[in-house]
Amino acid sequence: MTLASAALQSPVSAPAVVLTIAGSEATGGAGAQADLKTFQELGVFGIANLTCIVSFDPSDNWNHRFVPMDQQVIADQLEATTAAYGPASDVTAGGASADSLTPGRPVLDTVKIGMLGSPATISTVAAALETGRFRNVVLDPVLICKGQEPGHALDTDQALKAQILPLATFVTPNHFEAESLSGLAITDLESLKAAAVRIHELSGAAVLAKGGVRLAGPDAVDVYYDGETLEVLSAPKVGEVAVSGAGCSLAAAVTAELAKGATPLGAARAAKDFVTAGIRNRVASGAPFDALWQGGPR
Repeated sequence: MTLASAALQSPVSAPAVVLTIAGSEATGGAGAQADLKTFQELGVFGIANLTCIVSFDPSDNWNHRFVPMDQQVIADQLEATTAAYGPASDVTAGGASADSLTPGRPVLDTVKIGMLGSPATISTVAAALETGRFRNVVLDPVLICKGQEPGHALDTDQALKAQILPLATFVTPNHFEAESLSGLAITDLESLKAAAVRIHELSGAAVLAKGGVRLAGPDAVDVYYDGETLEVLSAPKVGEVAVSGAGCSLAAAVTAELAKGATPLGAARAAKDFVTAGIRNRVASGAPFDALWQGGPR
């Protein structure tokens, strides 16, 4: 018996399948690239549906160059992905049950939402989420794209809050996003706690509000709140400057852990540890920022 035939006769357990709906970030440090690397490191099968392409402009203070995907292209990606892996894919072209043909086939029920970038994209994605296919919807609420026209950015922020936030089951805002979503000024741990509580009240979702390096003190502190449990997650700061991809990777790690069956609090704790190790083992480049390395925990 060859190794190949033995592997076919004794398959390993199928991994959980997860989807990120996010933008491509050209340097590889954030966005869908960071999400997919995080998924791979944490043992889940990752899929990316792209909403936009972002590239930093070295000649313009490294502002974003933002190119949205055509709405039909976004809808086509979502259609293909959910047909292949979602619970709606229960009938094949021949009329047989897809699940009966592949016993133990994993079902895609966990999704991470990253940069959407425009009100039109938000509406397209919201329509896909409203089908109810997804048990876990992790929202990394990217509220502003540096370099966007201010009016467009505000319209996008308002659309995200109105259409996507109510559909989320877990939200991971950074300091700026937590202030925007909660309407509170966050200056210390107590105000970060208050913001996490407020965002939960607005959304009904579990919240991991990130203080990170933005709050004074030796530790990077985040606050988890789900309506019952409030827990401060803390780790010593690794420098005083934010690292590219930390927020994306944190939300992606939460997504992976939820897909594998972790509780929301367990997913938050594991994600915090994963990102802390990735920041500690960051990757430097010619850009004015370092990038988190998803292989850091190894």
